[in-house]
Amino acid sequence: MWLLTNTVRHYPWGSRTVIPELLGEPSPAEQPYAELWMGAHPDEPSVLSDGTPLDEAIEARPGLLLGEPVRARFGDRLPFLMKVLAADTPLSLQAHPTIEQAQAGYAAEEAAGIPRDDPTRTFKDASHKPELLLALTTFEALCGFRPVEESLHCLAKLQVPELKPTIAALARGGLRAAIPQLLALPPEGRTTLVEAVAVAARRFVAAHDPEFINTYRWAATLAESYPGDPGVVISLMCNHLKLAPGEAVYLPAGNLHAYLSGAGVEVMASSDNVLRGGLTAKHVDLAALIEVLDFSDGRVPVIHPVLGPGGLRYPVPVADFDLTRCQLDDGSGVLTTRGPQVLLCTEGTAVLASADGELTLEKGRSAFIPAGAPVSARGPAVLYRATTNLS
Repeated sequence: MWLLTNTVRHYPWGSRTVIPELLGEPSPAEQPYAELWMGAHPDEPSVLSDGTPLDEAIEARPGLLLGEPVRARFGDRLPFLMKVLAADTPLSLQAHPTIEQAQAGYAAEEAAGIPRDDPTRTFKDASHKPELLLALTTFEALCGFRPVEESLHCLAKLQVPELKPTIAALARGGLRAAIPQLLALPPEGRTTLVEAVAVAARRFVAAHDPEFINTYRWAATLAESYPGDPGVVISLMCNHLKLAPGEAVYLPAGNLHAYLSGAGVEVMASSDNVLRGGLTAKHVDLAALIEVLDFSDGRVPVIHPVLGPGGLRYPVPVADFDLTRCQLDDGSGVLTTRGPQVLLCTEGTAVLASADGELTLEKGRSAFIPAGAPVSARGPAVLYRATTNLS
């Protein structure tokens, strides 16, 4: 077992309180703390207590740390990445590729000689990035496209003449016609459209009209931060989720989404491939985004946990990762799994025990456990455990 030292990413949308308080640092912080990374992604690998980056440790001893089933399925790499995410302001509208799309896109950009830190680069690695977000606080997000008939009603209700081409495209050709039409608008058309939508949305919010009120409120808010961004209009066609603490949402490849506010634990395939579609000043690769987007419509289910080994498990349909919430009392409970584990303590103090001795996890600390290593834990504490989901 090893204690981990992890990297914080400081993006403008991050919170100045959530992650600093988790880590026991002064709060509010001088800069936003957006993401705490725990894993072996080469961009931000965690560091073991002996000073070795986790990705290098795995490269040196893959059989011991990953186990043969994980190596056979994923190669000599940790297939998952765990994060704490804390958003005070919205993230960009984005989607993630399938593994086939990621491999092809990555190979093409490597062949073209585009540096991996180039801001116009789209594919940072050759992995897909399905992800699960488990809410630690009330968490709001846009997630997938709402039913088309509902989107048509939501757009038409605003009575904005500038929306007529979008409504016509949506009615005629569905989302596959409407979304590219919006993203391809010239700058002057975007500005006029977004301003008109924001004005109409504010009017309905001020009138306390309950139908679509959260959708309209967020559209008006987003328009203030991103004037002229077609993502404001696209947000009207997305499902609006409000997760209570302990609820989760799974985001497969191609799902268009944007985290709006709140804090949560994320676990995902170990990738940093993000294709942005709006609500951002960063690079938008329109052709690549359209290629990976899933244009199907419908509700996105909220995931509730089921009782599993070690605690409350959040089931997902991929083999790369698995997430369990472990509520520990002062008795000893077994946390041994076949795959490698990353354990994060968010409340109390957890004491991990193995054949090599004990390891104490205070709030905000995390540990790496090799595949199959016998380990037990006692609290009182709350642990979040990321591992693989191989049957």
